[in-house]
Amino acid sequence: MRLVRFRHGNRIATGALDGDFVKPLHGTFFENPVPTGEEVPLSTVRILAPIIPSKIVAVGRNYAEHAQEMGGGVPEEPVIFLKPSTAVIGPDDPIPYPRTSSRVDHEAELGVVIGRLARHVRAEAAGGFILGYVCGNDVTARDLQKKDGQWTRGKGFDGFCPLGPWVETDLDPGDLAVECRVNGETRQAARTSQLTFGPGELIEFITDVMTLLPGDVILTGTPAGVGPMQVGDRVEVDIEGIGTLANEVVAGA
Repeated sequence: MRLVRFRHGNRIATGALDGDFVKPLHGTFFENPVPTGEEVPLSTVRILAPIIPSKIVAVGRNYAEHAQEMGGGVPEEPVIFLKPSTAVIGPDDPIPYPRTSSRVDHEAELGVVIGRLARHVRAEAAGGFILGYVCGNDVTARDLQKKDGQWTRGKGFDGFCPLGPWVETDLDPGDLAVECRVNGETRQAARTSQLTFGPGELIEFITDVMTLLPGDVILTGTPAGVGPMQVGDRVEVDIEGIGTLANEVVAGA
């Protein structure tokens, strides 16, 4: 099932995508969603970011080749950091290029959406806490990240976490193709089977540190090939079994 948030006229609602129609739901994805019985033509709605999480827990250096290109080895345990919820944008929303940065990079990633409160979850039980999966782009002001020596500013700008285009609930994340294209040119290409730490291991590690709430997102790491974007570029993150998340880079404040 593909779960969406959408705008229809003055209404923002949740729904399930069914072909060329969206079937709205009562309530949220997390609290016994019930179909309203409506069918809204997809052509009449704007698809929004599928969730607004309380936090995004991102993972660094989780593909060996990316760890090498960043000048480091494969970590012995997950390297995690946080992105703010205000960084989230949806499909076709603009990615702002901050005036304080001279290099902004794309980072295509598989996102895991948490479906229920999770604390001290073992890896073998993690599937029961996952609502589904999204495409994500861990946009990074690389120059600021290096300048600061930590990652909050470089990865925390408004608009630096495109998510979407929907939450795919029926998916095995074990071996999916992950690709990033800029203006149609492939920049990143890998498979999730190459992740050093898979979704279950990440959920176990993270929930030993902090509680994950329904709607929280784990960005599982980016493959090799990260690189700069420019104002006017169209960036696409494509993940097998989910779809394509596309955004354009625009001049920011």
